[in-house]
Amino acid sequence: MEYMKPGIKPTTYLKTLGTTLQSASGEVIDEVPLSLYINGQEWVTLMCTPTGLKDLVLGFLVAEGVVRSLEDVKLLDITHRGQVADVWLNDGGVTLPQRRIVTSGCGGGVTFADLAVTREPIRSQKRVSLDQVFELMHQLNEAAILYRRSQGVHTSALSDGKRLLATAEDVGRHNTLDKLRGYALQQGIPTGDTILLTTGRISSEMLQKAADMGSSIVISRTSPTSLSLELARAWNVTLIGYVRGRRLRVYTGHERVAVPVV
Repeated sequence: MEYMKPGIKPTTYLKTLGTTLQSASGEVIDEVPLSLYINGQEWVTLMCTPTGLKDLVLGFLVAEGVVRSLEDVKLLDITHRGQVADVWLNDGGVTLPQRRIVTSGCGGGVTFADLAVTREPIRSQKRVSLDQVFELMHQLNEAAILYRRSQGVHTSALSDGKRLLATAEDVGRHNTLDKLRGYALQQGIPTGDTILLTTGRISSEMLQKAADMGSSIVISRTSPTSLSLELARAWNVTLIGYVRGRRLRVYTGHERVAVPVV
């Protein structure tokens, strides 16, 4: 059984009361190290929120090209009170990637993928209306359970354009995408031609993970980076940012947004 924590911890603090401070209690998002062992070999440590850990590990393994499907995994066990992921693969001689790129992701993001590798542009006829974008972002905000309790956490989701197919929360925004991919893998949910929604900044790593899943439309509550815009144009990904209230910005792929451009 996977060892699970609630993802939040109680805390006490001082808060302002007029011109004075008074004691108060609340909750903060939990952050723990998760050491990943592959076939008995320690590989990498992920800083994460201890929820959906099997989803996180599987999604990370797929994203890094270590496994392609569940059939590649002989055993995945979360041990040592949620601080170790012990993974045994059917291929006992697998060579783990060693090139580490420290990313701009919060929570100590790490990826071994080479962002310079070219990929085929995403072919998709999917379109969204402004009302769809606003409604899906509303659904994402409603699904942010840990955020409402503790703040300081990112939420992401996969959607078919009408409803959310999967949601994930984590202190690291990149972890939310790995959790989504791992969950979809276990539940048999196709990720191709989906819409990805997130509360976090769209960095190059986030855009790459979205493209790896086949998401043709990426929607964020905040901003993209310059490199993510370049990658979105090269890979034919529609990138929508700053979705707040009834406002948004379409950075790339505006042809998938079903509204006239004036």
